[in-house]
Formats: sequence, C-alpha cells, structure tokens
Amino acid sequence: MTTTSTTAFSPSGAAAGAAPSSYFSYEVIATDPNTQARAGILHTPHGDIPTPIFMPVGTKATVKGLLPSIVDELGAKIILANTYHLSMRPGADLIAKMGGLHTFMHWHKPILTDSGGFQVFSHGEFVKLSRDGVRFKAVDYDGSYVYWTPESNMDIAQKLGADIVMQLDQCPGYPAEKSYVERAVNLSSAWAERCWKAHTKPDQALFGIVQGGMHLDLRIRSIQQLEQIADFIGYGIGGYSVGEDHATMFESLAPLCSDYMPKNKPRYLMGVGNPTTLVRAVGVGVDMFDCVLPTRTARMGTAFSHEGRLNLKNAEHITADIPLDERCSCPVCTECYTRSYIGHLVRQHEMLGSILLSMHNIYFLLETMQHARQAIIDGTYKAFLDDWNATHTADDLRLKHYHMNASAGADNRV
Repeated sequence: MTTTSTTAFSPSGAAAGAAPSSYFSYEVIATDPNTQARAGILHTPHGDIPTPIFMPVGTKATVKGLLPSIVDELGAKIILANTYHLSMRPGADLIAKMGGLHTFMHWHKPILTDSGGFQVFSHGEFVKLSRDGVRFKAVDYDGSYVYWTPESNMDIAQKLGADIVMQLDQCPGYPAEKSYVERAVNLSSAWAERCWKAHTKPDQALFGIVQGGMHLDLRIRSIQQLEQIADFIGYGIGGYSVGEDHATMFESLAPLCSDYMPKNKPRYLMGVGNPTTLVRAVGVGVDMFDCVLPTRTARMGTAFSHEGRLNLKNAEHITADIPLDERCSCPVCTECYTRSYIGHLVRQHEMLGSILLSMHNIYFLLETMQHARQAIIDGTYKAFLDDWNATHTADDLRLKHYHMNASAGADNRV
C-alpha cells in the first residue's frame, strides 16, 4: 500500500538542537499491508536517502580498500564513519581544518558518524563511568587516557561535519543484569539531553539512541524519555547484536518498532548487517542499518550469495569457472571474475581478492535492500519475506553466525 507522510524538523525542546526543516525531512511513501515494513525518503543536505537502506562502514574515513567512486557506483547512498577512531587519528581539529569529513574523504553524499560510545565501552576495565562523562584508556592507540562528556562528544561530531550524528550513550553487553541495563538507559537519556543542548550545527541531524537491552519495558522507557527530551530527527536502536541470538533479539525489537517508536521518524538498527536479519528487521519496521560485516568477511575470504556463504579458501572453488553469484549483477559477477580466480587471490593473500569480495558483499546488501524497498512499494513484502525465509540459505546468513559487535570489541567499526 502506497502512502505519503512527510515530517519536517525544526528546533524545539530543551535547546535549538534539531535541524531546520529546510535541511532535513522524512517521508514515508509506502507501507506494506501485511507487515510493519515501510519505504521512505530521508532528505539531507548531501542528498536523499531511500529507505530501507544499508550503510557501508567507512570507519576511519574509508570503506576499506575501495575508492569512494567505486562505493558510489555500487549504489551506496550514505556511508558511516566512526567518531572514536577519527578523534584519535587524525583528530577532529585536523579534519575540520581540511574542510570537514566530506571533503577530507572525497565522499559527497550523506555521511553518518556514530558517537564512538560502543568503542569506548568495549574497553572494559579501562573505562571509568560517571554521570558527567566517561574516562577511558585508548589501549588500541597510544594508551593515553581520554575523557569525554556529552558536550565534548558533540564538539567532535560537529567538527567532523557528518550529515547525521548520534548522541553519546552507554551500550550494555549481553547478558547483563537488568539493574545495570536500567542504569544505562537512565544515563543515556541524561546524556541525550546534554547532547541536544550542546549540538548547534543547523545542517547536521542529531539522532537519539534507544537502549534497554532485551527488556521491552526498558526499551519503552528509553524511547519515552527521549521523546520528552527533544524533537530528535531520528532514532538509533542500540544494544543489539551484542551476544544474543536471533530469536532473543526480535522478542523486544519487533514490538518496540511496531508499537512504541514514532511512525514519522527514521529508525536505525545500529551495528546489524547480516542479510537475513536485515530482511526480517525491515519487516518489523526498521529503516536503516550499518555493519562492518560485508567488508570484514570479505577480508576473511567469504562472499554472500543466494547459495549462502561462500568460503573461497575451500577446495571446491579451485576449479569453479563461475561467478560468485550467478544471480548477482555487481561488477565482480558481471565482469566474470570467477570463484577460481578470486579463491586464488584469497589463498595468496593478494589484496585484490579482498577488494573484489568487498565490492560484491556491499552490493549484495545494497541490492537486497533495493528489492525489499520495491516489495514494500508493491505491497508484497510479506511474500518477499516468506520467500527469503523459505530458502536453504536463510539460516546460513542469519545473526547466529555473525556476532560482529560482541566479538570485535573496540574494533567493531574497522
């Protein structure tokens, strides 16, 4: 079923933290009659973002191994970079001096920067938390101690200059005591208000982040607190893919999106990027996704395909004179780079192998989201979802194989 609902955003709430309507608006252009899936358009200063959308991750101002022009040609509409890593090297002041992140990395479409909060809290015993902020040891850099407040985090975000930025939040792992998760919700809400007050860049959208672990009541409390604080342009959904299984995740994610999150604002499921979870999450109403999965698994020699995951190191591919996926129209597959050749590159540790696999994996997710969007517009998303889940590859591309956030620690955006 096709509908049109446009929401423009203007300053309100505790301070002028939201962007004027001339910079950002969000339209829901279609909703599926049999699921919670919706198709939309998020308008930004650097271009429109059709949703649902997957955002390739360019942690340190680069999608690893790929020229920005190639990422563009693959169909990416927005990419993500990481505030923690960029603040450490080369530093927000230098990037601002070079003209901001778009100019610095030669990417002139929308950019989203996360707050870096996940990376900070992944430092474990090297983190000291207070209501005022967080002190942590940059063990993956020079070992120095760094202190962030919501205000200093927003200062970094504004210097980087991305189109969309995220509040500083506390992301609990899984499993965790409910009391600990509850404190994280309350602290994240308090920090959200301070981020809102500190954020003054009019051509940059600030998203709040919903926390609450696997506890639906805490998720509801989190979104209610954020809505009371300010008119955030959109919402990140944090604290998933941190160790839980696929079914556990959707026990709270599905009702959160369908019943409690605003209908007129984009919803961004943070750090989740395996194909099956994307397809199912679209069905419960998620609009935006990011993950290092397509490029990280590429560097491990693995490709997504409609047959499931392909490990190009396996002997079965040595004489395979066929593309990675005969149903794929990415440049790697259409230009007839064979499994045999790419497997050779992977086994010989040639960088071209990782590059070709990264191109293919990113395209696979982008194309999956394009097909999902069209199915929503056509009113057939339930059939699309059922067909996907009926294939033998659905389980092979499911969350249980890819706890990227849980296993990657502070490096999960690399």
